[in-house]
Amino acid sequence: MSNTYFQFKQFTVHQEHTAMKVCTDACLFGAWVANDAPLMNVNKILDIGSGTGLLSLMLAQAVCNNVHKESGIQITAIEIEPDAAKEAASNCKASPWATHIQVVNNSIQSYSKHIQEGKDTKALFECIISNPPFFESDLPSPNANVNLASHSSALPWTELIQEVDALLQPNGNYFVLVPALRAYTMQKLAEQKGFQLVEEVMVYNAAKQKPLRAMQKFIKSSVVDNETKRSNFIIKDAEHHYTERFIKLLAPYYLHL
Repeated sequence: MSNTYFQFKQFTVHQEHTAMKVCTDACLFGAWVANDAPLMNVNKILDIGSGTGLLSLMLAQAVCNNVHKESGIQITAIEIEPDAAKEAASNCKASPWATHIQVVNNSIQSYSKHIQEGKDTKALFECIISNPPFFESDLPSPNANVNLASHSSALPWTELIQEVDALLQPNGNYFVLVPALRAYTMQKLAEQKGFQLVEEVMVYNAAKQKPLRAMQKFIKSSVVDNETKRSNFIIKDAEHHYTERFIKLLAPYYLHL
């Protein structure tokens, strides 16, 4: 049985009522996004499909703890599943950055429609992050909450990109975590909306295994300044210990690193 909570250095993620638990690839993704230097100049972030609130909390820690950054950041975490949204709100409220994170229990489609109807460009975001549902043809789970969290029937990628396009400011960044085998699909869908892939990191659990996930960074711009930066990231070495690179990136968050 999974732990009902995951203790980080500066916050705790309770996950008893959330279908998708804290996992290594999500933690790596959060740390990778939080390590992005331009993020320190951002004030409005949207987290689509926040689950436990993990990504929002990691980004809040990174930005609010930065001595060169004013603490005016506001993160909006959208979560469609009611129990997960309630738990995420509780996790965020108990954190040191409670005033910087707002959890909204809604679908991104409905939330986006509300924002667009207001026609307020100030309501748009400078950065959007997402660890979206990605199973399409896989056998659904008998658990309805698991289906919402992990199967893309409630949020097809075409709709996800459409809403990201509607809610992101020009020249804003979109960060997404996807299965390695579907990375090109996400790239093509994003390019159709005028996004450019500026960085892609293929994640391997071990060096001799196939890539597990892809971490992608897009910019909402039709101007391409440079070629896409591509690299690989290995989580564990041949002795099944975390690699030095993983330890360095996750050390601000993992309790025992």
